[in-house]
Amino acid sequence: MRAITLNQPGEFQWTELPVANEPGPGEALVRIRTVGICGTDLHAFKGRQPFFSYPRILGHELGVEVLRVGSGVTNVAEGDLCAVNPYLACGECISCRQGKTNCCICLKVLGVHTDGGMREEMVLPAAHLYPSTSLSLEELALIETLGIGCHAVNRSQARAGERALVIGAGPIGCTVMEFLRLRGVSFEVLDLSASRRDFVQKHMGPSRMHESAESVLDQTPELPTLVFDCTGNQKSMQSAFSYAGAGGKLIFVGLFVGDVTFHDPDPFHRRELTVFSSRNAVPDEHRFILQEVEGGRIQTKHWVSDLCPVGGMVERFPAWTDPSSGILKAVVDWR
Repeated sequence: MRAITLNQPGEFQWTELPVANEPGPGEALVRIRTVGICGTDLHAFKGRQPFFSYPRILGHELGVEVLRVGSGVTNVAEGDLCAVNPYLACGECISCRQGKTNCCICLKVLGVHTDGGMREEMVLPAAHLYPSTSLSLEELALIETLGIGCHAVNRSQARAGERALVIGAGPIGCTVMEFLRLRGVSFEVLDLSASRRDFVQKHMGPSRMHESAESVLDQTPELPTLVFDCTGNQKSMQSAFSYAGAGGKLIFVGLFVGDVTFHDPDPFHRRELTVFSSRNAVPDEHRFILQEVEGGRIQTKHWVSDLCPVGGMVERFPAWTDPSSGILKAVVDWR
């Protein structure tokens, strides 16, 4: 069975794996059809991904077809097209007992802590598959991406009528915008890239666009009460404390490998800010997202900038790591 392995930073290789096992009780054998490429994969390629070891088969944003199911499986059947929840939790630790499987102490994310879906077939827990009869395989591969924004907005407890600032208009920032919009929250966007600002202006409906920190701070003292930093950039994350209004919340959606510092008296203490981290998503959020996309309340077809045949991925992947490429979202097609 063919797979693409990231042997070390910057080095992909086609490899041969044993034929996938038959599914056991509660499992399903699936054929990989589409794989979304996200920041996790791009950072792994550059050697900047935490919680990561090489060699690794990437791929956690998946659209799959069910080939066979094991005993006791009732939620999916042969031939179903499905989105995948790639977060393999133990179900027993303190976080799992609280329903926070997204930060399970023993969490294994496909393509990060364990080998992922950049291969022809694999066996998965059937409970992690979400079938759809109406969505395309490209849309199914984006369900996990949308989960990141859904969980971040849920963490913030955003309410209709609030104002939010989204920093970073890449794929993750766009997912945050989608769920703010669904909650009736007006949002502004800060991004240095003109092409990404243009995309957001055309498709996401922001109330205001910012191309500099000065533009945001011009609104003092009426700053947004919700600030979502989706950049994973140290300087941006540290600056984000200054953008939240009094009594506001700062949600770090992006991840930086290092220390983030802030000045305690002002803005943190004086404004009585609340700071959240946001990691992954939980199953109920994935199910909610699937319903919203199926119902047309979330549109993602315009997100895919490059639908790449799997035979061309190794050659094209380095270009996807370049912000100037204009690629918002790449999806690898295994069909």
